[in-house]
Amino acid sequence: MKTLVRTTHLEMLSSTELIPSLGAPEQVRLVQPGIASPELGRFLYTAVGGDWYWRDRLGWTWTRWMEWLARSQLEIWMALKCGTPAGYFELEAQAGGQVEITYFGLLPSFAGQGIGGYLLTQAVLRAWAMRPDVRRVWVHTCSLDHPRALPNYLARGFRVCKEVEEEMDVDEQPPGPWPGAERPR
Repeated sequence: MKTLVRTTHLEMLSSTELIPSLGAPEQVRLVQPGIASPELGRFLYTAVGGDWYWRDRLGWTWTRWMEWLARSQLEIWMALKCGTPAGYFELEAQAGGQVEITYFGLLPSFAGQGIGGYLLTQAVLRAWAMRPDVRRVWVHTCSLDHPRALPNYLARGFRVCKEVEEEMDVDEQPPGPWPGAERPR
């Protein structure tokens, strides 16, 4: 079905623009996987994005995932709550002193627990620390993402730098984390 999708690009041009969240939620810790793992990358991508029409990587092969994850420009960080993956962010260092938060989000059962603000704060801090020449941290979200995504970015100090609307073909329902994994709504 055709639907009008608004994509919002946001940026921070200085680390001083970050408005941090109020500390770490209880029993949440941040970890960086030390080994490139296509299985883990795909799990995080589908577990977080399955309810929000994240589909551009669904057709990636194991080899394509490995090529992406093994690059020195990329970092993945996970939030664990009581040892269970609760969310993640993916950072990509880009030319011109830019770092993009390429993916960010929580697994559905961890939404509404204060983890999102903490995780985004950590993503921004890590983005500014990735390289000595970072001049811009940016991210984009769209109207198909979680309704709290844009407010969270704005609350952390990101500013809108561009908005684009376009018609897109989307299925009636998002793809879910795996075929047949329908969650009660």
